[in-house]
Amino acid sequence: MDMHIHTPASIDYQSLEVTNLEILQKAESKGLDIIAFTDHNTIHGYQKLKEEIEQLELLEKLNRLLPEEKTRLLEYRRLLNKILLLPGIEFTATFGFHIIGIFSPDKNPREIEHLLLNLSIPVNQLDKGDPAIGSSVDVIRAYQLINEAGGIVIAAHANSTNGVAMRGINFGGQTRIAYTQDKNLHALEVTDLELQSGRTTAAFFNGTKPEYPRRMHCIQGSDCHRLNNDPTRKKNPGVGDRVTDVLLAEPTFEALKELFESNDFSRTRPHRHTEEPVFDFIQVARDEGANIIQDFHELMT
Repeated sequence: MDMHIHTPASIDYQSLEVTNLEILQKAESKGLDIIAFTDHNTIHGYQKLKEEIEQLELLEKLNRLLPEEKTRLLEYRRLLNKILLLPGIEFTATFGFHIIGIFSPDKNPREIEHLLLNLSIPVNQLDKGDPAIGSSVDVIRAYQLINEAGGIVIAAHANSTNGVAMRGINFGGQTRIAYTQDKNLHALEVTDLELQSGRTTAAFFNGTKPEYPRRMHCIQGSDCHRLNNDPTRKKNPGVGDRVTDVLLAEPTFEALKELFESNDFSRTRPHRHTEEPVFDFIQVARDEGANIIQDFHELMT
């Protein structure tokens, strides 16, 4: 799953010509079963997709679909029958911290707009998709309001820029504890989940530290602002380039929320790529050591 996907509804999206249909097609090509549209302080991207489908279905009912419109509608239906698309937001709270809220596909986008109003997003900026809007509602209050609205609450890129657990932020330890241990927070999205190290964010929040006794679910998402990854910048991924595997009885919002509300941490892991690794003959030679067939030189690269 990739629970952190932006669309052109976010003001900082890098390829405004990309369509929502193309995002779904890319998700399919990446083998994703669950995705969420999480634009900055707006539900407009998800809402635009729903409205497009509704308009196409109305034209179908009136028998006025053009051939290309029929093709697009059938493609939407095929993809949404295969991929669970969840509505979401990436809200900007005080100190510029980003919080993801993910909701059931049965939730009316107007209800999410009402939540954004409660989170102090101005009514005339609900469709702007600007990460700079907001910053007036406290993190804890935002957690509470999103949870009370039925959402899954995730601290976005918690260990990185605009994250509640990022290093270098000048506030007290009790505040950091509250921002990462609050009862309304379901999970931390982290950028180091795949690292093989005991110093990862997930290792830190594993419940063994007295001041951080609550073990946290940790996931990763692409936070993509483009369809495909940027070949010149590794930290500029595309759809599905940084994803999480979850083991669910069925791919539903309810099953996902139940997992994050549980203490079962065995059903979440970073996605394991199945491609065969490139054969590293130098490393193999190092592992085997010198022998009568090869005289390995330590400085060889």
